[in-house]
Amino acid sequence: MNKLLKALRNTGIVLVALFILLSGFFRFVHYPNVIAAVRLGLAPASKTPTLMPWHTVNPSATPIAWPTSSEKMPTTVTYDGKTMAWQEFLDKSYTNAFLVVRNGVITYEYYNTKAGMKSTSLLPSYSMAKTMTSIVIGQLVAQGKLHESDTFVSYFPHWKTGGLFDKVTVQSLLDMEAGVGVTDNYPSGPTGWGVGIAQMYATTDMNWFIDHNRKMLEAPNTKPEYRSVETQMLGLIIQKITGGTVSDYFSKNVWQPVGAANAATWNVDHIGGHEKTFCCFNATARDYARIGLMINNNGYAGANQIVDAAWMKRLSTPVVKLDNNWGYGAQVWHPYPGINLAMGLHGQQIFMDAATRTVIVKLSDFPNGDDPQAAIAAVLYSIAQSKP
Repeated sequence: MNKLLKALRNTGIVLVALFILLSGFFRFVHYPNVIAAVRLGLAPASKTPTLMPWHTVNPSATPIAWPTSSEKMPTTVTYDGKTMAWQEFLDKSYTNAFLVVRNGVITYEYYNTKAGMKSTSLLPSYSMAKTMTSIVIGQLVAQGKLHESDTFVSYFPHWKTGGLFDKVTVQSLLDMEAGVGVTDNYPSGPTGWGVGIAQMYATTDMNWFIDHNRKMLEAPNTKPEYRSVETQMLGLIIQKITGGTVSDYFSKNVWQPVGAANAATWNVDHIGGHEKTFCCFNATARDYARIGLMINNNGYAGANQIVDAAWMKRLSTPVVKLDNNWGYGAQVWHPYPGINLAMGLHGQQIFMDAATRTVIVKLSDFPNGDDPQAAIAAVLYSIAQSKP
């Protein structure tokens, strides 16, 4: 009995010491407290929107109504090299919501009711938020308030290094060519808490993060590589120019004009701080589809022009080749000719095919970020190209 008590005591001492060490480390890197960080790290994608503070993105006072009709999805699809029934595809690809819009009409809508999903569920975008950020950048360019040749440090001179970091431009950030040294090597489990991308995702102080992550891996415009930190830097520029939060600007200039019916949220480092513009926008499937429809409609939502023709051409034109050998430009993927794709970790996609006037939204809960992006896109492409 004495041996058992001694073992329990020693275990307790080790656990307390570990908790103290972790708490100290988390304070040092400006993480949430240990319990909050662990919850965030272990939660499925769909549960993350409320695990970080957020700013509200207000909807339209007069939302645009969605007409609906009925379209049957294919009996079987080929997914990841296997032929399977439609429902099996939805299940095996961890689908929370699946929406098809053709010619401005919702023709198919699915929610994983077993997991509590419904049309009003706010689901995370992950890197689909990068496309939202590009829309705002395009508006500021059209207004003459921003130029792609502008350097990041021209807006934040206190972050000058005297080296390559000072040469990073808006253009290089938009096209993932900036060379900033925070890679998107996403960790799994507690061992990854010290990795740069995890710190940026969880940080409670984005200014501190940028201040400590200005090293460069290569000179700007020498090697394209997908790095989320570059979108975060665009978000900071947006705040600097507009003088307010990204959420407030996005509400008034994008979310309301596209006719969004539901309030969205954008996770921040802390209330009143910085939106995590590389990720962390949260909305309903129907309202994500409004963004896709606006892009398909050459920047218009009804009579409202959200994105001008020049920026529509910019975000619809591939500039570099990145993952899957897909084209990429201005924070938008191009997996097939003529296709615009907003894509995020854990299986989030807004698939836009202007030629067939089709928008497909798929929101998912892939664990550990192991989503087969190309396999999902292939299914969505086949649906977009098919005739209902």
